[in-house]
Amino acid sequence: MTTENMATDDEETDSLVTTDPGAGGLSENDDRGAAMTADTIIESRDLDVFYGETQALQNIDLAIPENQVTAMIGPSGCGKSTFLRCINRMNDLIDICRVDGELTFNGKNVYDEDVDPVALRRRIGMVFQHPNPFPKSIYDNVAYGLRTQDKTENMDEVIEESLKKAALWDEVKDRLDKSALDLSGGQQQRLCIARAIAVDPEVVLMDEPASALDPIATSQIEDLIEELAAEYTVVIVTHNMQQAARISDKTAVFLTGGELVEFDDTNKIFENPESDRVEDYITGKFG
Repeated sequence: MTTENMATDDEETDSLVTTDPGAGGLSENDDRGAAMTADTIIESRDLDVFYGETQALQNIDLAIPENQVTAMIGPSGCGKSTFLRCINRMNDLIDICRVDGELTFNGKNVYDEDVDPVALRRRIGMVFQHPNPFPKSIYDNVAYGLRTQDKTENMDEVIEESLKKAALWDEVKDRLDKSALDLSGGQQQRLCIARAIAVDPEVVLMDEPASALDPIATSQIEDLIEELAAEYTVVIVTHNMQQAARISDKTAVFLTGGELVEFDDTNKIFENPESDRVEDYITGKFG
């Protein structure tokens, strides 16, 4: 993120709040803020998530570092996508979902009553498993978030820069007025990434962004993720352990029952995990 677009910590917290910031914000002496390390941007403490009577996550303690790629791996149904959706409160859209515990973004609990989920999602973008471009032109897809947030100044330049960051500009610069639906699957996914970063978020969440793509498109997305981490914090859910090993700095291993079993540097997770259960999963003994 460029220096001129960075806010102070107080400004960042206030931008999430719709009521009196003093009612639920963090003061300088708040123990929760003091407990965070300098490079932690997202942190969960004793996080439990339920869908009705079914517990999807249990007692998740996890600190995600800024400007790195954090991968979440584990078998189907272990809760990794549920955790991802907790970060920008996408689970609010599921009526039977209940979240207990704490999840902070820049020291502010995103589940405080004074936090506006819409404002939160402006700062924490998301890219889904299947490309979901709008039935609009390539240009209008990237411009969508800018227009809804009244960020229309220098829009042509912002759109060009976003498409360049998404490694798509050279492929579409001569047909920006064409339908986004005419793009290939890999191009559509990169367009969705361009749309997500156009509004200058701090965090980009990705839920298996390459699972529906061919190997060449997958390689392009992986290269892009590594480049994005220079400016954004990237959190990715993937079933592909080799992908996690290739592109991430940190890896969190969720296993059956919604339990976070181990979180460490990616090299350590794959070469010398502390947990026997993680080693069994990595080596293919189960999962």
